[in-house]
Amino acid sequence: MPDPLGGLSYTWPLYAAGLLAFLAGSIPFGVLLTRLAGIGDVRDIGSGNIGATNVLRTGRPDLAALTLLLDGGKGAGAAIVAGIYGPDVQAVACVAVVLGHMFPPWLAFRGGKGVATVFGVLFAVSWPVGLVAGAVWLATAALTRYSSLAALLSMIAAPVAFWAMLEGQFDGALPYWLPGEPQQMQVTALLAVLAILRHHANIRRLLAGDEAKIW
Repeated sequence: MPDPLGGLSYTWPLYAAGLLAFLAGSIPFGVLLTRLAGIGDVRDIGSGNIGATNVLRTGRPDLAALTLLLDGGKGAGAAIVAGIYGPDVQAVACVAVVLGHMFPPWLAFRGGKGVATVFGVLFAVSWPVGLVAGAVWLATAALTRYSSLAALLSMIAAPVAFWAMLEGQFDGALPYWLPGEPQQMQVTALLAVLAILRHHANIRRLLAGDEAKIW
């Protein structure tokens, strides 16, 4: 990663990518879709979160699925477009788009947990890692019905799966054409930490046995 105080001709794409990705990530699709559907403000129900799980609590699985796709699309779009301009620009954009979702200025910086957007980034930079994290989420959600626990375990699994894949490629046990680079693994680990930190209230409720289930 270059010095942020380095030459402007080199660093301005990083700042531009960060700003644009942050603005894209800050679009609160959960809030917009529920309001357009006449349901009201999704922040007034359930956990008060703007993500797909809370949208599901409105009784509209179609809106929840669309919210999931759009929130994930923000992450994937930022990673794919920024990747055209190099790994450093992509790294900045991936972090910025997730931060935009978590702290949107239009909602007084009170956004979502970022899991769907992180998943979008994962599938864009390394679909095998995205599949592993997705499988962990689905299995945990099916067994426990806790969306937050599924999110936490999938975020832990993502960098671990990334590391295992890169190690497998280095040892020749896995094919080299599988997408993923060490810098992207580091970004994945950072995003996982951010998402886990955003679940601090859920972790307390899980430990106390007060966490709400998906259905």
